[in-house]
Amino acid sequence: MPSFDIVSEVDIQEVRNAADQANREIGTRFDFKGVDAKFEQNESEITLRAEQEFQLQQMMDILRQKLVKRKVDITCMDIKDPETTLSAARQQVIIKQGIDTDTARKMVKAIKAGKIKVQAQIQGEQVRVTGKKRDDLQQIIAMLREADYGLPLQYQNFRD
Repeated sequence: MPSFDIVSEVDIQEVRNAADQANREIGTRFDFKGVDAKFEQNESEITLRAEQEFQLQQMMDILRQKLVKRKVDITCMDIKDPETTLSAARQQVIIKQGIDTDTARKMVKAIKAGKIKVQAQIQGEQVRVTGKKRDDLQQIIAMLREADYGLPLQYQNFRD
């Protein structure tokens, strides 16, 4: 039976490269001259550090630009609120990997509501869709592309 998997994966190496490029750009920009500002990455978490909150907003714009240039979907970013003290400001950005259970349930519910003869099942952080006809699976992919789940979705492992 034809099937495919719906996943949400981000290339962490590309995210690391984007953070490194953003660090280099901050080092060369005139408005950050003499300012202690930097990006720190730890696995799927990026921490922005600066002296003031408005600098964090500028740094966030730089990070978004670098991620887009490296073809990383910026909808995978979970941006936390900035934390400020008297001498420093910091903000965390978490890169979301995988499909959480609530979103997967919404997808399965939407697939069943589509009245197309396919079965959808949640398998960990992905959703597997199986059906008798290849055209039905392509309709499901088109339907899911129209919907917005707040995650970058990829359709992998398409089998006949």
